[in-house]
Amino acid sequence: MEQYQVFKRRINYYETDKMQVVHHSNYIRFLEECRMDFMRQLDIDYSTMEENGIMVPVLSVECDYKTPARFGDTICIIPRVENFTGVKFEMSYRIYSENFSVLHNEARTSHCFVDFNFKPVRMKKEHPDIYEKFLQLAGKSLSDKY
Repeated sequence: MEQYQVFKRRINYYETDKMQVVHHSNYIRFLEECRMDFMRQLDIDYSTMEENGIMVPVLSVECDYKTPARFGDTICIIPRVENFTGVKFEMSYRIYSENFSVLHNEARTSHCFVDFNFKPVRMKKEHPDIYEKFLQLAGKSLSDKY
């Protein structure tokens, strides 16, 4: 990956609660949006993966809420592939304000590559191109800035 473009999105009114902050459940959606954008930037198209019989289910999610984001704010999400075994991978995320002065959330997700019967897919053997892309990123920061 030459230069990762940070995932940015604006907070919509419907994503907030009565306290006028982003409802906690929406952070999980933001992680998913970021992960899809991240994979797109790696030239890994999720639709193509599914056409080839690969699914990437979420195994676990952890969120640590730091500072509330509010309606109209723009957030920036920095993803990182923490671990990759060839079948499973873990990602971390840091969600910042637009100018990176406020940390809103730190999160982690874990995933695996499976076929439509939920049997593990050995990416190194069956999809070496995707395997190599994940292997190169595992444990490395996408940017020294964050």
